[in-house]
Amino acid sequence: MEPVIIYFLFLSNCGFIVRGFSLRSCYLLDENAVCSKHHITEVPTDIPSFVKSIDLSNNNISRIQLSDFTHFPNLTALDLNQNSISNIGRRTFSKLVPLKRLVLSRNKLGQLEDDVFDGLSKLLELKMGWNHIEKVSPNVFRSLRSLMVLDLSNNKLRTVAEVNLVIRHMPKLANLMIANNSIATFSSKDLTNVSTVIKFLDVSGNPLQRFEVTTDVFPRLKKLNIGNPTVKTNLTWAVQNSGLLSQVKHLDISAVQLASIDEWRKLFSSLHSLYLLIINSMQHSPELINISCSILKLSHLQTRSNTLTSIKTNLFQMCQKVSRLDLNVNSITHIENGSFESLHYLHILSLSNNRLTSVPTATRNLRSLQTLDLSSNHIKTLGCQDFVGLTSLKELDLQSNNVTALNKCTFVGLSKLETLNLLGNLISELGNAFQSSLPNLKVLQLNQNKLTMIRKSEFSGLPSLTSVSLGQNQIKTLEKGSFSGLTSLMELKLQMNELRKDALHTVCFNDLGKLRKLNLDNNHIKYLDCSPVEEPPFMNLSSLETLQISVQRAVGRSCFPSNLLLGLSSLLTFSCNNIQLLNLSDDFFTPTPHLNNLDIAANDLLDVSSNVFTQIPYLTRLRISSTNLHSLDFLIHSNLTKLKILQARKNGFSVISEDIIRSVPSLLELDVKQNTLTCDCDNSWFVKWIQNNNQTQVADAYHFQCNYPSESKGKKLLDLNVQSCLVDISFICFISSTCVNIVILVASFTFHFSRFQLTYAYYIFLAWLYDSRNRQKRAACHYDAFVSYNSHDEAWVYRELVPRLEQEQGWRLCLHHRDFLPGKPIVENIAEAIYGSRKTICVVSRRYLQSEWCSKEMQLASFRLFDEREDVLILVFLEDIPSCHLSPYYRMKRLLKRRSYLSWPRAAQHPQLFWEKLRQALRSTTTEEEDRLRLTVTP
Repeated sequence: MEPVIIYFLFLSNCGFIVRGFSLRSCYLLDENAVCSKHHITEVPTDIPSFVKSIDLSNNNISRIQLSDFTHFPNLTALDLNQNSISNIGRRTFSKLVPLKRLVLSRNKLGQLEDDVFDGLSKLLELKMGWNHIEKVSPNVFRSLRSLMVLDLSNNKLRTVAEVNLVIRHMPKLANLMIANNSIATFSSKDLTNVSTVIKFLDVSGNPLQRFEVTTDVFPRLKKLNIGNPTVKTNLTWAVQNSGLLSQVKHLDISAVQLASIDEWRKLFSSLHSLYLLIINSMQHSPELINISCSILKLSHLQTRSNTLTSIKTNLFQMCQKVSRLDLNVNSITHIENGSFESLHYLHILSLSNNRLTSVPTATRNLRSLQTLDLSSNHIKTLGCQDFVGLTSLKELDLQSNNVTALNKCTFVGLSKLETLNLLGNLISELGNAFQSSLPNLKVLQLNQNKLTMIRKSEFSGLPSLTSVSLGQNQIKTLEKGSFSGLTSLMELKLQMNELRKDALHTVCFNDLGKLRKLNLDNNHIKYLDCSPVEEPPFMNLSSLETLQISVQRAVGRSCFPSNLLLGLSSLLTFSCNNIQLLNLSDDFFTPTPHLNNLDIAANDLLDVSSNVFTQIPYLTRLRISSTNLHSLDFLIHSNLTKLKILQARKNGFSVISEDIIRSVPSLLELDVKQNTLTCDCDNSWFVKWIQNNNQTQVADAYHFQCNYPSESKGKKLLDLNVQSCLVDISFICFISSTCVNIVILVASFTFHFSRFQLTYAYYIFLAWLYDSRNRQKRAACHYDAFVSYNSHDEAWVYRELVPRLEQEQGWRLCLHHRDFLPGKPIVENIAEAIYGSRKTICVVSRRYLQSEWCSKEMQLASFRLFDEREDVLILVFLEDIPSCHLSPYYRMKRLLKRRSYLSWPRAAQHPQLFWEKLRQALRSTTTEEEDRLRLTVTP
């Protein structure tokens, strides 16, 4: 009984708790608060304290202070980029001890107080670029002992001495960016009392006239950028000896001018570990190229935006060890044959954004070349010999040219090619180019061309292809077997073409058993009939995980066939937004039981049946915006217990009930913006739920406006006075549950200590009711005796008692196994048997005394005895039971004191006497009328 009481108490005092939250100017993404681009002027006060990062970029905050950041014990990243901060209060960040990244770029900071950064002992990265910092107080950065990255670019620092004040407190500083300041002289002498571990130093974009290193202050410097000076004058390079910059491996000296070629030789001689050199926008680029290649370890040379129009055979004669050559963004129109022959280790060659009209012959036979970039040129044709000898080529980029057609021999010999980019050309014919020769090609990009059809076996020579992009063409026809041979294909993009439903049915994607992503967006695919189709187009795509059929351009409303998704047993993401879809059949998603991401927004669904979603219980994201929905009631019986993100903006529902929210217990994000919400008591629960602030994030809830009633139109939903809508249900529930609990407790104790008396009283009451009814009806007795016995004594009753009394003496007995009516309550059967018989014979044994139902039969018989004052009870003992053993059965002991009884064990010597006494007991009556009712006894 106790577990039942506990369960009832739980239900009565504990409700189903669902809570939500919404921030005024932010939204949460996991443990990150994103508050950017909200035009806020101060740090929001409703950001939860558990967040680990806060993004306050692109706002109008002008001042920050200590009280803004006192309750974020776990914050590790704070972004205040692009605000209007001109003042930072004292010890503003002192409570943010775990902070590791702080961004203050693009503000209006001019001067910093000494204790601004106090407490930031664990800060690793500080960005303060694009401010107005001119001077730095001596101890402003004294707490930043762990800082590794400091960006002070685009400020107004004038001397390295000011920089020295900054970095002297930073023993772990590795990256220092002071680009685009006003520093004219960089001298190591100004870096006093500093022991740095700086690996990257950026002083580019300064009016630098002198770069002087006379002391070993940069023993670990790996990367140095002094390029793009703002003053067009000769730089003085004063490095005392080559050992001072011996670790520099990356150098950017773009647009730097030195007095003579000899000065360049002097510069390069001091950098004997250099392997990456950037010399963009140079005046003497041909000469510099050969000089720079004299650096023994140089392997990567970038020379962009120079005056190169043609490349001579001797230009890279000294660059024998260069493995990566970047000639992008020049004006190259011609490259002499043999220009790259001396580059024996060349792996990557970039010629993008030039003016080449054909593939240069100089790129042929470069057997070590692995990547060739010819994108954004003016190449019109591709010949059979253009890529001869490129036996190691793995990546070829020809995008954004004017190629109109391919032929079968275009890519012959490129057996190791893995990536081919032909995006943005004018190709209208593939010319069997992909039916052979490219056994290892994995990625093929043919989007933004002029293709109108894909012929049978067009890609049969690409067994290793995993991704092909055919989007933004004019494809109308896909011949049957278009994708035969693509046994490894995992991604197929066919978006923005002219495909219709018939094209899909003729293809059926039969050979794409491993396909995982299929994009059919922006075509003309439209179904007018919801009835099943004979050949479902995706029947063989059992591995497909993502299917996109959104934004179809065919005119008129559509309806998907009920078996459209048949075969997609692995589908996880399905998108069909903005296709004028009218409805979805109840069994539409039956073939996709694992679907977890569904986008059916911007359609004309009006209403959705809950049965649509019962087949996809693992759905976690649902986008159903702009579908003219009048309610979200379909969620109640949809079984979407794992739904985490629901976007239902721009619909027509006005109320969000408690049942709707309870039906999605895992919901983390809810977006119902731009709906016609009513500001009355129907939404009072929703308002309270938003304000409880725990699990579900309600996007932009503080800007929800009322649409009804008219007097509330234009007001905020969260300003609704919910107290006026509430009866104190909690108090009523408390009183009710308390009363019920007391009644249950009293009843439980009473039943525990007096259950036998209660049971007896109950049956006595039933017997009294039956007796009263029988007296009113004056019903006659149908039996001479009702036999009350235990099932374990049934053998004696049927072998001894019944033959003697019925067969020999002619009495009519009532036996419960034989004469009780089936289907009638057992208590009613017992009562009718006792009151429908002249006598009741109780066959008593030890099992009889222990039986609950036998006890009830005896109780009813004894009640009749006491009530009618007639001799109606006959006791027959099958066993000798001592009187002491009858003490627990006080009613039986009481009867034995008042009445005689028959004992079967004592009748062993004189059985005939036993049966004669039993006959006399049955025959005894108190009235002549009752005696006449006895059955005739056969002599």
